[in-house]
Amino acid sequence: MTLGEKLSKIQQEMKAPKNLKNTFGNYNYRNAEGILEAFKPYEKQYKVYLTVSDSIIQVGDRIYIKASARLYDCESDSTIETAAFAREACEKRGMDDSQITCAASSYARKYALNGLFLLDDTKDADTDEYKKQEKKGREDNKAEAKRIAVKRETIKTICKEHG
Repeated sequence: MTLGEKLSKIQQEMKAPKNLKNTFGNYNYRNAEGILEAFKPYEKQYKVYLTVSDSIIQVGDRIYIKASARLYDCESDSTIETAAFAREACEKRGMDDSQITCAASSYARKYALNGLFLLDDTKDADTDEYKKQEKKGREDNKAEAKRIAVKRETIKTICKEHG
């Protein structure tokens, strides 16, 4: 099985629930740690491993964190990588500089992992909120499906480029 095929199976099987609650905004969310925990059972099953790393990029006077999530095949030299960017806030009340950088890193890592595993940020399908959202926003769901299809095509292109 190729790495692309392994990733496709992981994407179809992996569940990363939104098990955290933002009481201020009254919504559920997932973080990078939850995604990584959901991924762990697939390492042994599909003989793959994952790394997540950050780099800092300056554009003008702004600092961006680039997070890369890279999936490796233990049975070949194949890798698949996605990246996401988050901009550091100039200042954030109650946070020192290192906390601002770490917050941007966490955000970028979450979205790099979301991209790799095709996780979306719509409501979970088994909640009342989802049913309300589905009734209210069929157009939003179509747009989300299109976005996922674009990501899937991007991953296919990466797979082809890397054999």
